[in-house]
Amino acid sequence: MIVGMLLVYVGLPFLAPVLKKAGADGLAQAIYQPYKFVCHTYAFRSFFLFGEQVVYARGEGEGEFERATGINPMTPAGLFQARDFQGNERVGYKVALCQRDIAIYLSIAVNGMIFAVVRRRASRPIPWLLFVLIGVLPIGLDGFSQLLSQPPLAILPFRESTWHLRVLTGALFGVGVAWLAFPLIEASFATEPRVLDPLPKPNP
Repeated sequence: MIVGMLLVYVGLPFLAPVLKKAGADGLAQAIYQPYKFVCHTYAFRSFFLFGEQVVYARGEGEGEFERATGINPMTPAGLFQARDFQGNERVGYKVALCQRDIAIYLSIAVNGMIFAVVRRRASRPIPWLLFVLIGVLPIGLDGFSQLLSQPPLAILPFRESTWHLRVLTGALFGVGVAWLAFPLIEASFATEPRVLDPLPKPNP
């Protein structure tokens, strides 16, 4: 059930650009708009379908995204525009969930399916230290080094992560979450339920 919900959650964002391309804008917005509440949806950190490229990097200065769209994502106004930008016929249409989130949730779902096959032989969750090393540390370093290098903080030299790193660190985080959470969920369902005594019947 969990894997199914995750696959729907990560699959719907790919349906949005398909609907947009087909001219069903109303149905596309029914996907695009709710996902803005759970993801930044910046177009320069998202995948595109049906266009010249699959990704349009932000970069420092005039990057691919600005050249393709005319939006300068280095300004506050440009960031809002990049969040709302859904694409066009030339650049393609944006997937409604960012690259890192897609990698996270898809990785959890895939590893959940693997766990369902091997759970009899891999019933124990991974150690917390391993979870931190493979799941938390890579995504934390990539995400926070980017965050702390850009306005309004900008206490480090400017850095924009690549889509390769976002996918890799997101996938590793998903691996860690899956092999920590699914064994714990399995163990909670495997505990023997306590049988309650039936209520006594009232005296006539």
